[in-house]
Amino acid sequence: METENRSNFTYMGRSFDTNYNDSSSAFSDCNSDRSGEFPTTSSQGRRLLMACVSENSDDLIRQLVADLESCSIDEQKQAAMEIRLLAKNKPENRLKIAKAGAIRPLISLITSSDLQVQENGVTAILNLSLCDENKELIASSGAIKPLVRALKTGTPTAKENAACALLRLSQIEENKIAIGRSGAIPLLVNLLEAGGIRGKKDASTALYSLCSVKENKIRAVESRIMKPLVELMADFGSNMVDKSAYVLNLLVIAPEARTALVEEGGIPVLVEIIEVGSQRQKEIAVAVLLQVCEDSVVYRTMVAREGAIPPLVALSQSGTNRAKQKAETLIELLRQPRSGHAAARASDVSV
Repeated sequence: METENRSNFTYMGRSFDTNYNDSSSAFSDCNSDRSGEFPTTSSQGRRLLMACVSENSDDLIRQLVADLESCSIDEQKQAAMEIRLLAKNKPENRLKIAKAGAIRPLISLITSSDLQVQENGVTAILNLSLCDENKELIASSGAIKPLVRALKTGTPTAKENAACALLRLSQIEENKIAIGRSGAIPLLVNLLEAGGIRGKKDASTALYSLCSVKENKIRAVESRIMKPLVELMADFGSNMVDKSAYVLNLLVIAPEARTALVEEGGIPVLVEIIEVGSQRQKEIAVAVLLQVCEDSVVYRTMVAREGAIPPLVALSQSGTNRAKQKAETLIELLRQPRSGHAAARASDVSV
C-alpha cells in the first residue's frame, strides 16, 4: 500500500515541510454516539441502568447477544439498542460484548431494511470500535461493506455513525484500501457536501484518514470533493475551514487534485484565508499554495494576480516561524520571471 507523505521539501537551498501535520486540534476523533440516553419509563431501561452501574453485566450481555439473533425484529431492535448504550456508557463493556459474540449478528443488522434496526446496529459497531482491541475483529468479520451501505441508505444518524466507524477501522492501515474499494469515498464526499454540521465533521475526519493512501486521493478527486472543500473553506462561519484545508493539503500532492482545485475557484479562497484567517489557517493555506505553484507557471501567475503577495509579506513578518518560512518561500516563487524556462524552478526540488 502506498502512503504519500511530503516532507523535507527543498527549494532554493531552503528546507521546509509542506506536509502540515499539526492536525490534532482540528480533527478530534469520532466519539461514541450522541444519542439519547435510557428509556426511563420502561423495564428494559431500568434493567439497562442497573447493568451500567453494576460491576457485573455479563448475564445481561449474554442475553442481549442471544436476542440479536431472535426471529422477532422488535427483540433485535431492543437488543441492539441496549448493546449500543452499554458500549457507549461503560468502556469496559466494549471488550466483553465483543467476546460474547455480538459483532457478527450486529453486522447482520446493519443490512436490515428497518432503518432503526440498521441505525442501532451501526452505532453499536461504532461504540465497540472505540476499543482498539475490537477494530481488527470488526473488520475481519465483514463490517466494511455493510457500513458503506449504511452511508448510502441509512438515517442521518446512521450515516454519521457509519462514517465514524469507518474512520475507526481505517486506523488499521490495511483497511484503508478495502474501505476505498468498497465505495465509501463518494458517499463520504456526499456527506461532506450535504450532511448536517456533525455529518460534515465526521465525513472530513474519515476522508482525512482514508486519503493518506494514493488511490483514495484519486477516488476523492473523481468524486468531486473539491467543490465542497472550497465552499467550506470560503465559509468562515461553518467551523469547517481548518478541517477542509487539512484534507485539501493532503490531496494536492496529486496533480489531478491541483487541477480540480483551480477549476473550482480555490485560489481566491486560499488567498483570502491568508489575508483574514487564523494563524493556523494562514499557514495551511500557504502550504497548499506552495504545492499548487510548484510545477506551474500558470498557477503562480494566477496566485500573484489574485493579490497574494501583500498578505504573504505580512505573514512573513508576523506569523509563526514555520509560517514565516513558508510565506517567504512562496513569495520568492511568485516573484520569479513568468517563464517556463525560468531559473531555479520550483520543480527542482528534492522530497
